[in-house]
Amino acid sequence: MPTTPPVAPTPITRLTGLLMVLITCLVIVQEWHLTGPLDGLVVPAVTLLVGLLTLQVAPGRRLFVATAVLLGLALVWRVADWQSVLLDAFHSAAFIAAFFAALATLRSAAQQAASIRAAGNFLALQPPGRRYLALTLGGQAFALLLNYGAIALLGSLATAAAQDEPDAEIRSHRTRRMLLAIQRGFVASLPWSPMSFSVAITTALIPGTSWGSVVLPALGTSALITLTGWALDTLFKPKLSHPPAPRAAPEGSWALMTPLLVLLGLLVVSVLILQSLTGLRIIAIVLLVVPIMATVWALLQRRKGGAPLGERAAGFVFRELPAYRGEVTLLMMAGFIGTVGAPLLAPLVKASGFHPEDLPPALVLVSFVWIIPLLGQLGMNPILAVTLIAPLVPHADQLGVPPEVIVVSITAGWALGGISSPFTATTLLIGSFGNVSARHVGLRWNGSYMLCMLLLLSAWVLVLGYLLN
Repeated sequence: MPTTPPVAPTPITRLTGLLMVLITCLVIVQEWHLTGPLDGLVVPAVTLLVGLLTLQVAPGRRLFVATAVLLGLALVWRVADWQSVLLDAFHSAAFIAAFFAALATLRSAAQQAASIRAAGNFLALQPPGRRYLALTLGGQAFALLLNYGAIALLGSLATAAAQDEPDAEIRSHRTRRMLLAIQRGFVASLPWSPMSFSVAITTALIPGTSWGSVVLPALGTSALITLTGWALDTLFKPKLSHPPAPRAAPEGSWALMTPLLVLLGLLVVSVLILQSLTGLRIIAIVLLVVPIMATVWALLQRRKGGAPLGERAAGFVFRELPAYRGEVTLLMMAGFIGTVGAPLLAPLVKASGFHPEDLPPALVLVSFVWIIPLLGQLGMNPILAVTLIAPLVPHADQLGVPPEVIVVSITAGWALGGISSPFTATTLLIGSFGNVSARHVGLRWNGSYMLCMLLLLSAWVLVLGYLLN
């Protein structure tokens, strides 16, 4: 969720925001199994939203919409059961839009909180000995509340702190190391966070899995991403031409992290309690709980002099949500194209004589760790890559491994794509803060780190498959 300034309200942007809210409500109703006549509104609502977004986005995003339309027509022509597949594609696009909008509510509330900014500033000002771990672990915590906004917030605070360093050599090294810690902290949250698209989409595509069943092994992925980055940062410190001047200790204490930890605790506890009471999947709970938490937070901010809730809500719906038009279009179309493209691709794969089910299970598991980042280098969004490839994956029973291992493998590859692809929001944001290109971030800054992670995470999924089997 990159930093995007709110747009000026116009009839089109107002309707765009209202449609995103409507789709979010419809998806919540579906996820909570409150089926009824409202289900019939999903397809026209998504169609109208995409039409309005197409009028507002850059030509590159319109190309995705055109591709989705062409693939939809090809589906009708080539696939007998095209109605159900097309309906699934519309529901996939609706879910992505709703999940994005729900997460945006919490980010909107968080970016108005002085306590959250103070916590981020405290992390950015840590001394070099513990700064990497502080920013990486803090980045994961911030990612739960802010999604991509965590990179935007911590990145801006880190670069501002680095600019206070008068020595240009030290400033350059410090900026790069802090930005990499923030980026790697964010991607370390992707394999396990219930608020990440990677978990939400992958558990929906791989039968027999849920957030609760994958969170523990996924935390192992996160630990590898975090500790490997810290080890490389510690072992290969840049050699300075002269010793650095002593730094003053950061103002404040770790108590500044208390509001963030309390919020995360409330979020996790409320989600787990509701999940145990309802039996619904975690994503259904998140879609409802997150906007409610954001609303309560905005009300508490109002008591401290913030804007009235009605004004905040209008600004969010009519100004903030429409500002994400480019990102929403890309993500919705990635989900739609992947869902529609999978049944079109399957016969071609079969006709080629390639049978994934005949491959060694170890090769199938490791392939996700490598293929998703590789496709990212070619410009393929992870949502598109996963929704396109996952239906071709042999069932877990055929591979002889628990389905959770497949999810861990896919989300590990998803995380590495976020580190290395020059087309993802993570590398684009880090590059903009570091005044380098996204490709420079992915291949130069993260080159050796990526090689280590490809090998370590390949070994991890193999070990996991053996242990869980």
